[in-house]
Amino acid sequence: MGAPAKRVAELRDRLDAANFAYYVEAEPVMGDAEYDRLLAELADLEAAHPDLADRASPTQRVGGEPIEGFVSVDHAVPMQSIENTYDLAEVSAWFDRVLASLDAAPACICDPKIDGVAISLRYKAGVLVSAVTRGDGARGDDVTAQVRALRSVPLALRGDPPALLEVRGELFMPAAAFEAINEQRAANDEPLLANARNATAGTLKSLDPAVSAARGLQFLAHGRGAVEWDGGPGDWWDMLAALRALGLPTSAHAVRCTSVQE
Repeated sequence: MGAPAKRVAELRDRLDAANFAYYVEAEPVMGDAEYDRLLAELADLEAAHPDLADRASPTQRVGGEPIEGFVSVDHAVPMQSIENTYDLAEVSAWFDRVLASLDAAPACICDPKIDGVAISLRYKAGVLVSAVTRGDGARGDDVTAQVRALRSVPLALRGDPPALLEVRGELFMPAAAFEAINEQRAANDEPLLANARNATAGTLKSLDPAVSAARGLQFLAHGRGAVEWDGGPGDWWDMLAALRALGLPTSAHAVRCTSVQE
């Protein structure tokens, strides 16, 4: 490996490790200024050595031109909606129905609901190939260009990824990012955004991926679609650990429960 190729590989590893530390482990190891400096160095090296180009490089998150429009695509596995309740008695009744259909009490995962936009990320051989909104559950909009721009979504998975992995989750706008956007809009005498969820949806509807990159949307995994994984996790608790190991952010507040009281 020549010197440019070695430096490119080193820079990609450092930038990917910084994203993993920030979005998955919640332990930043690099400031924004250093990240941007290393990213600029990587972009210069890739421009000078086109033979080192890689679609999964951190420099390839945002394309040069806005997309022309959205394409509706089928979900390989229907993407169901999440039911709501505000009544503890309804939760107990649901758990009783679950118990009635099983021979033993199950373990459940309690995971706070993120108020954002549901998304399905599809990885083949560890590389992100598409990102699709829930839509009507059977079909959704292809927003791959917008999602590739988000540093919280890995373009390539870590470790030994499965042949196929569809991970479902939520795209959301952190409160700090939402407040910063509204501060800027107020300074420019522009109408304020009503709430973070609507701001997330509006960001995804933008045809310019640069808007997604600038607004700092983040992703948390909470479900799965189609999976081809020899020897993969057998239950959701183990799946969450496996997703984190692959570099996909999951909720730090998820807990394993064995009773409805828990």
